[in-house]
Amino acid sequence: MTVFFRLIDESDKGEALLRLCQSVNHPESELVFIRNPEEFSAIPGTPFAYWALDNSVRAYRIHNSFERQGNFAGQGVATADNFRFIRLHWEMNLAESDDSSWFGLAKGGAATKYYGDIYLKILWRGDGAEFKAWAGSLYDNSHWSRITMNYAKYGLFGLTWSRRSMAFAVRALPAKCVFGDKGPAIFTETQTASSLLFTCALLNSKAYKYLLGLQLSRVDLAKSYETGIVGRTPFPAVTEEAGTRLASLALDIWRNLRILDAKNEISHAFLLPSLLLRKIMKCGTHEMLTDCSLLQADVDDIAFRLYGFQGKDRAAIETLDDNGAVAGDGRERAVAARSEDDEDEADGAAGDTEAMLSWAVGVSFGRFDIRLATGERPVPPEPGPFDPLPQKSPGMVPEGNAPFMLCRGVLVDDLGHADDLTMRVAAVYERVGEPVPHLETLRRSLSREFFPAHIRMYSKSRRKAPIYWQLSTPSASYSVWLYVHESTEDTMFRVQNDYVAPKLSHMQRQLEGIRAEAGSNPTGAQRKEILAQESVVEELQILFDEVKRVAPLWNPHPDDGVIINFSPLWRLVPQHKPWQTELKTTWNALCSGNFDWAHLALRLWPERVVPKCATDHSLAIAHGLEKVFWVESDDGKWTQRPAPTRQIDELVRERTSVAVKAALKELTEASAPNGPTARTRRSSS
Repeated sequence: MTVFFRLIDESDKGEALLRLCQSVNHPESELVFIRNPEEFSAIPGTPFAYWALDNSVRAYRIHNSFERQGNFAGQGVATADNFRFIRLHWEMNLAESDDSSWFGLAKGGAATKYYGDIYLKILWRGDGAEFKAWAGSLYDNSHWSRITMNYAKYGLFGLTWSRRSMAFAVRALPAKCVFGDKGPAIFTETQTASSLLFTCALLNSKAYKYLLGLQLSRVDLAKSYETGIVGRTPFPAVTEEAGTRLASLALDIWRNLRILDAKNEISHAFLLPSLLLRKIMKCGTHEMLTDCSLLQADVDDIAFRLYGFQGKDRAAIETLDDNGAVAGDGRERAVAARSEDDEDEADGAAGDTEAMLSWAVGVSFGRFDIRLATGERPVPPEPGPFDPLPQKSPGMVPEGNAPFMLCRGVLVDDLGHADDLTMRVAAVYERVGEPVPHLETLRRSLSREFFPAHIRMYSKSRRKAPIYWQLSTPSASYSVWLYVHESTEDTMFRVQNDYVAPKLSHMQRQLEGIRAEAGSNPTGAQRKEILAQESVVEELQILFDEVKRVAPLWNPHPDDGVIINFSPLWRLVPQHKPWQTELKTTWNALCSGNFDWAHLALRLWPERVVPKCATDHSLAIAHGLEKVFWVESDDGKWTQRPAPTRQIDELVRERTSVAVKAALKELTEASAPNGPTARTRRSSS
């Protein structure tokens, strides 16, 4: 037998050790453990888990491991080039995206139990052909399977968890998803919704997590929950009655958590902002969370009985939190800690007012359905935990339905204009019975505060993807707003001809009128008014010139993602310097050839991109030139053709536009835009 002393939370470990050694013959302290080290061999890895409860060691002996119960736990794809192959789901053009082109991607992230939205998508067109070709070129041309582990299970519904996180938490993995290296997956032997639900419940139970924690033998706050550890942890035989009850409890918790996510605008579950959702919910957030806690207590009760933990052992485990720390002890700070996978998951969660404004902007663009708030449209039925992710959240306008206000993807900050964003937002507030903000305050908020808040809200997993774009004068006295999913090759021409040019002409006429009224000897007040109006006109002229410069070459493609599509417009966002810098950095990288997989790169530099397709299989797939430059052998391997089926010069000529090349030359040679430094007054006209 060996005596162990637990001094993790003792501030003066020397003094504590001396005190405990003096009392070792009468070990009444909870810090003294007398164990036979041979007992540790029952736990995989033989950790020195001297604090382990007697029945926990016994559980490793009498219960089969999770994998021996016929279950599977394994890692998936290591994406490696996230910028190329991963998007946030709201970046995709909902009207043009294809379910078979982009799959959901479970990539770890924050530790959430039962329910967790899948925010990411991975390019998986043609069964991942482009990704596989790229992966096969890595590591001295090794096979693509090296970074696509357990590929045969991609697309199956199951369970997933965050491998590197502050707590072990298992949640549903919908069908038609790929699972990742840091977001491994679980599949059961029968692979039914019921078996996955009761498995999810047991894996989230205190009993299972306690046994799982014994293998870690570490005190790190952020642990690594590897697939092997999960697979080797004891998993009890489940009776039909217990399985049915556990599945029902898991489904109820999943439903509650999904309803709570219905206020999150970037979620697949989004219905309405919190201010409006409260009016149609049967109970509040606090009540639903309390209900989840009670349901989890029932799960834990069943799990304790299945594992044989009763009496003192059960009481001891119940005092532990999800990190294995005693609730209320010095390590309770672990609950608030974030791991390397959790840290970027703190999305820009909006407050009630900010969320309401964002939703109203979405309604103004025809994205969100106001009828859910007015009761004219019933709340859609909820999906199942393992159903494929929808292309649209239930809060969006269904395909074929008319929006509250017609919009062609462009709105403006221009009082009196039919497409004035401020007045449209005010009309949304009025229609749903919410107090309309003071119009000048609302206009100022939209012009100066909304876009930075929108970028924060629409950022996740270290990726920024705003979908409402503010193109503005430096002082933000005039803005044009684009909705990316309604943008086309003609959008910038519309901005130029239908919005900026008429506004510029109007303000020039106003300036001429002010000058005429002032005459040759203006007063001080008149000179001040003239200067202010000249500044407005100068800013609008700069905006017009920049729009005109970029219009011929801009043609957004949904697969390229927000930041690449936005990057040629970097000169048009002077009102937000950090975002402008980020766009300019992306644009420079695009010009340098770093992103030649992008459709925009082929449009602008076909003479550079097309020849690369002859030597890079993945680029050839990206640009639809695979069969021109590559040939598949009988064993399924693709090799470079000795001679392409078409000449490179011919392919380049087909993809070269004189107008695009001229616009690109002008854009790259233009000096940085410089607007007036003085703050201009907002014209009331």
